[in-house]
This record gives sequence, structure tokens and C-alpha cells, in this order.
Amino acid sequence: MTALGNPAALMAQDNKPTVKVGSTNYTEQFILAEMLSLLLEEAGYPTDVEHNIGGTAVIHEARNAGDVDVHVEYTGSGLTILGRDVSEIRTEDMTPDDVVEAVYDVVKSEYEAQFNAIWLEPIGINNTYALAMRREHAEELGVEKISDLEEHAADLDFGGSQEFIVRADGLPGIMETYGFEFGTSGGMESGLMYQALENEDVDVISAFATDGRIVSLDFVLLEDDKGFFPPYYAAPVVRGELLEEAPEVEEILNQMAGLLDDSTMAELNLRVDEGGEEPRPVAEDFLTQQQLIGSPE
Repeated sequence: MTALGNPAALMAQDNKPTVKVGSTNYTEQFILAEMLSLLLEEAGYPTDVEHNIGGTAVIHEARNAGDVDVHVEYTGSGLTILGRDVSEIRTEDMTPDDVVEAVYDVVKSEYEAQFNAIWLEPIGINNTYALAMRREHAEELGVEKISDLEEHAADLDFGGSQEFIVRADGLPGIMETYGFEFGTSGGMESGLMYQALENEDVDVISAFATDGRIVSLDFVLLEDDKGFFPPYYAAPVVRGELLEEAPEVEEILNQMAGLLDDSTMAELNLRVDEGGEEPRPVAEDFLTQQQLIGSPE
């Protein structure tokens, strides 16, 4: 257990503010928000967790308004909030790792300047958007990458999250970049997309790279061969006002830096989505295994 996670090392102090932790509207966000809450509570901070606060733009406005103190955001989503595109940042001599670092630097500096919101250290996962198909169907059509869809798209039905259908870094951008349109497209609740694809109600869906159901349902992710999707590395974003009042919150939450990788996150997500577990016990179990919080009584 770290010093920050040791109640003896961090004596309870009066007047610690209640930290309002928020999440958007899908499983991974619920789990990560609970991890933030648990780390803060271990350090003596009371928390108020609110899940399912709409999509990226909604929770961004909630934080700006002071209704949320901290949430986990993704660098690609941060670019969208800023009205920026990865093509403005990427140069020909950049490696993929260079792009990841450059995008993080942009969102970190501009969020602080524009919104007094502080990006903490990345937690290790890159939950990029992706397009997914049933493996058997993709193999039947000979589709391995997104550009392969061009000759088939008019005969295919697409299902995406409500946010993906309208976001610039979602379906509109995909159609513009790759030059095709699906026969039909519709928005639905994120969890229902996977069921719709499994039941053959749709042929292609927007998926999250860290979703465990991709493997369990034998879906295949299509290669983004034109590099449309920016990196979506996750990190806590904290209101600057909270850090001014309680600067140690930064160190507490930075215990999550590099803590997770994509496969581990997918396993945790699957425990909720298919295992029927609640997000908080899953988060608590993981942080306990990492010796960041004490064992639950």
C-alpha cells in the first residue's frame, strides 16, 4: 500500500471538501469513476459520485459549471471539445507515439488555458473508437480495414452510439474521410449496439477498443487504414479550483498513472457487461489487488 493509500500516513483532516466525481454513459466510465472515488475516500476525502451524465459535451459543461470536480476523459474527445483535428497536429515525421504525446500536450495546455481544467497523467488505456463487424460476415465480404467497406457500404446497415452518429470524430468524419455512406445508419444506447450486431440487426457498429464483448462475441475490429481516429488515451481531468483548494488531490489521483492497459480494462468491463457485477465492487477489487486501497471489510 502506498503512503497515500495508508490511512495511518494520511490522518483524517477536517474541512476536506467533498469531491464530485462524474462519469458519462457507459461501463468503462462507471468503473473508472468509482476508482477515482475509492482513491479519494482512501485519502480521507468524501465523494459524491454521479454516473451517466450524458456524453462528452454534457460532462464537459457540467465540470465547467462546477457540478463535477473530476472525471475521466479521453484525449481524442478532448480534441473534439476544442474543435481541433488530429490532422492539424500530426506531421509526416511523427511516430505513433509522437502523435499520442502531441495530442496529450495540446489538450492539457488548452484545457488549462480555456477552462481551468487540469489533465492529470494518463492511466494507460487507449480506448479509441473503432468499427466492428461479426467475424464471419467480415471474412465473407473480404473486409479487413475500413476502406474495404467502400464497395459494400451501400448494402450494409450501421448502428452507432447516439454520440458517435453526430460527432465530428465519429460517423460524419468517417464518411468524409473514407468516401462512402452506409445503406442505413441509426443511433442507439451503447450497450445495445453489441446485441444488435450479434443478432444481425445491423452489419457494422461503432465500438470501443477496450470493450471485452468484442472478444467474447467474436467480433473483429476493422483497421483504420487512413488513420482517421485520433488516440483516445484516458486521464483524469480535474477542475483547477479543486486543486487550488486541495492540491494533494493531484498526487492522490495520479496513483492511476499507467495503472491499466487495454486488455485489463477489457476484462474489467466484461465483468460488468456480461458477468453482472456492479462497477464499484469491480473497481474496489482491482485497486485492492494493486494495494492502492485497503481490503474491504
